[in-house]
Amino acid sequence: MAYFNLTDTLNFLSKLTFRRAWNAYKVWLSFQISKYSGKPIQWGYPISISFEPTTSCNLRCPECPSGLREFTRPTGMLQNSFFKKTIDEIHKELLYLIFYFQGEPYLNPNFLEMVKYAHDKGIYTATSTNAHYLTEEKAKKTVESGLDRLIISIDGTTQDVYQQYRRGGKLEKVLQGAQNIVKWKKELNSKTPFIFFQFLVVKPNEHQIEEVKKLGKEIGVDQVRFKTAQVYDYENDPNNLIPTIEKYSRYKKDKTGSLKVKSGMHNYCWRLWHANVITWDGLVVPCCFDKDAMHRLGNLQTQNFKDIWHNNNYKHFRAELMKSRKNIDICANCSEGLKVWED
Repeated sequence: MAYFNLTDTLNFLSKLTFRRAWNAYKVWLSFQISKYSGKPIQWGYPISISFEPTTSCNLRCPECPSGLREFTRPTGMLQNSFFKKTIDEIHKELLYLIFYFQGEPYLNPNFLEMVKYAHDKGIYTATSTNAHYLTEEKAKKTVESGLDRLIISIDGTTQDVYQQYRRGGKLEKVLQGAQNIVKWKKELNSKTPFIFFQFLVVKPNEHQIEEVKKLGKEIGVDQVRFKTAQVYDYENDPNNLIPTIEKYSRYKKDKTGSLKVKSGMHNYCWRLWHANVITWDGLVVPCCFDKDAMHRLGNLQTQNFKDIWHNNNYKHFRAELMKSRKNIDICANCSEGLKVWED
């Protein structure tokens, strides 16, 4: 949830009611007590939630189960009525809502209506897109929806480099979509959304880091950020994605020469106390690393969110994490604690 600039920070803080601040304090305090006592205690409700608009995607990125069409769970669209019901239950405590997990959010025809609903509840809203659907009309509606943050994935400054990771994508569409958003922010005299290019640094594009900074300035986005890439089989790296520039790599060699995740593996995790993920069909899972929703802590089709957050499944999962996090499969490739590099 970190990495805001001043304008974005002030906008974020404007969403902070007394009830949300008190909830955030309870969550933070319970995490600190848990961390130092070794016993999981959970007070309050999530500060941040990721809601999945869809699992569908137009691209075929090599490290993404959505792009590879390798999900073991069904593909579908988040329904507006179900979304509103959940938000109605948790909006007074919820501060930050991310409209993203897997898939391309703009493929859901009701996506921007859901953004506006959350915005009208005073929640800070964000999404991540490959920007292929940011037409003039969608860009205008995006600004009008009140979306607070728009992450545009741009993993190359030339088509030949861009398509090496964003397979099936057209860089020209991405740049036009970004220009459309910048234009409509100005036309509507809006301070939101805060727009940034997110550059996933991989070996094929690492030589374009300076170029994407220049491109961001030319188009007029608010910021350019660099993200480390998750590589599932990082020991072998079959797609040759791990960058040679160490600070942009999620991995480093240990004394034996084997690659390890830089962030280490402590028996605690802030994400499990302040955030979670809800799939398009209502499954509640621990975090964004559970892409196939294998660790199902609850189902909002049959349960209330607040009951799930404090149920036995959650208590057991937090206890197992604090006992031996390295034995939880989704933690093996976790980037918790790694820096996002900003321009």
